[in-house]
Amino acid sequence: MAEYEPTKEAIEGWAQGLDEVHERIARRFVRAEPRQRALAYLRGLLSPVERKNGWQLAEEAGEGTPDGMQRLLSTAQWEADAVRDDLVSYVKAYLAEPGAILVLDETGFLKKGKKSAGVKRQYSGTAGKRENCQIGVFVAYSTTKGHVLLDRELYLPQEWIEDWPRRREAGIPDEVEFATKPELARLMLQRLWAGGLGVAWVTGDEVYGGSGPLRAWLESEQRAYVLALAVNDGVDLPWNGVIYHLLVQEVLTHAITSWQRMSAGEGAKGPRWYDWALVTLAKPKVGWGHWLLVRHSLQEPDKVAAYLVFAPEGTLFETMVAVAGRRWTVEESLELGKGEVGLDQYEVRHWVGWYRHITLSMLALAYLAVVRTRARNEAEKRGLRTLLSCQ
Repeated sequence: MAEYEPTKEAIEGWAQGLDEVHERIARRFVRAEPRQRALAYLRGLLSPVERKNGWQLAEEAGEGTPDGMQRLLSTAQWEADAVRDDLVSYVKAYLAEPGAILVLDETGFLKKGKKSAGVKRQYSGTAGKRENCQIGVFVAYSTTKGHVLLDRELYLPQEWIEDWPRRREAGIPDEVEFATKPELARLMLQRLWAGGLGVAWVTGDEVYGGSGPLRAWLESEQRAYVLALAVNDGVDLPWNGVIYHLLVQEVLTHAITSWQRMSAGEGAKGPRWYDWALVTLAKPKVGWGHWLLVRHSLQEPDKVAAYLVFAPEGTLFETMVAVAGRRWTVEESLELGKGEVGLDQYEVRHWVGWYRHITLSMLALAYLAVVRTRARNEAEKRGLRTLLSCQ
């Protein structure tokens, strides 16, 4: 099929769509100046400028200095959490579907110096090693229509919590206490569900799957999950007291189950095929079950991944595999956020500035997801009309 070329009407509609996004958040700004600058900021994030920092966003908006953009992120009167709620409402309006999945992950923001809120030499999955960075914990919303980032929290290492002069210099509120990454994830999940977001599943990597308190809370809320576990994890599984990593070894030696070859979904090069095995564990409550899901790579025989599943009885093996396969959508959302809307290109040190920039970047990313969904739908309609005209 030839590359899709949007019509003039479609392009005009997309421009109106950004105005609609701005209208959703306009009431959050007390004064007209920051209200209009927020729209300029969104336009700058969506523009092709090389760096989405204060100077270049100001230049894109036709301003001689970055002072206005800096005020928007620092002293202007508006609440980033309220705009985040508007983002959730926007996503619910255009991308929601019953089988939606929430995906948990964190990412590093490389920084110089010691004054940026939460910065520390710590492991960053982005860099693949310990670096001086901030860590943001995110929740992505994944559907067949698209995937976006819905919520965010800045992780604060213990040393920041205990250093009052340092945290006050960075503008960290006094009431903020230490929270692990799984605890931050739970906070965001609670907010999203309290807001009425319909979701079928939760998934995430070993950071979240390895948290017993997070898993126990999801089960108490009867929220289905497919959460990864480190293959060498010593956690006890809900199955006759068997240690998890020993059970994985039994699966790999074909002692207790058989393997099935299934796709984990479409990738950049087509279906992502793996061998999968499923072990039924104890039933935690009436109508619900636990399973151990094990994935074996076809190209790298030594590469194994495993997941603990909590879901209603009767859930299909194929469904569990599909949910596990959607975990990559949060990684793509973070990559798109950094590559297209400047998620990591902020130049702020304060707590409030981080939340404001990240929230506006997430809103711009959601707008792009909606635009792409509309473009795909229009292309499919044009293709169908062409097909029908040929019959």
